[in-house]
Amino acid sequence: MINKRTVKAAFITSLPVMAGYIVLGTGFGVLLASKGYSFWWAPLMSVTMYAGAMQYVGVSILAEGASLISAALMTLMVNARHLFYGISMVESYRDMGWKKWYAAFGLTDETYSLLSTDPPLPDGVDRSSFNFLVTLMNQCYWIIGGMIGAALGTALSFNSAGIDFSMTALFVSIFVEQWEKKENRLPAVIGFAISVVCLIIFGADGFLIPAMLCICAALFLVRPRIEKGGGAK
Repeated sequence: MINKRTVKAAFITSLPVMAGYIVLGTGFGVLLASKGYSFWWAPLMSVTMYAGAMQYVGVSILAEGASLISAALMTLMVNARHLFYGISMVESYRDMGWKKWYAAFGLTDETYSLLSTDPPLPDGVDRSSFNFLVTLMNQCYWIIGGMIGAALGTALSFNSAGIDFSMTALFVSIFVEQWEKKENRLPAVIGFAISVVCLIIFGADGFLIPAMLCICAALFLVRPRIEKGGGAK
């Protein structure tokens, strides 16, 4: 049984994502409607797929009639980072019971940024239920936004140019917020530096997976220093 304190703590924690996801979900719904898809495609994709940036890309894949193989490869490239997210959350999700299956499915960039730091919780708040609720609430915000956008896009005419950049804007804002809250900024510095180097070497279309591999290796090497609280501040 999930108590009220846990629900309240999860809701408060998820508020920054709510503000972003409703807006971004609305953009997704508008974009989907602009391609001629009916209202129900937005909630259907958001419930079964729930992949944020990949849903934006998925609209183009559907509209262009891409092959199944092309769609699979594109999905792997866009969402490969979630493999690393999942690995790093194994310990946090170990004692969640049946909730861990949904928590793994719903692990987006923004949910990961909220839960990966194991934020301190008030007395009486169950962490496994907290993790589950934050994930569920975030998906609900996305679904609601998508439905709003699909309804508006069906009823009105919009210029959808630039809407897909909104996911990048949200991730940058969450990164800045986490930067300001954390005392040990070494992981962020490592991640940023490696990403820039890989971008230069591999280019915008191929840097993601090499960057994630290098970041994981680098963080593993400096893990003792991070756990002791050392690093950039």
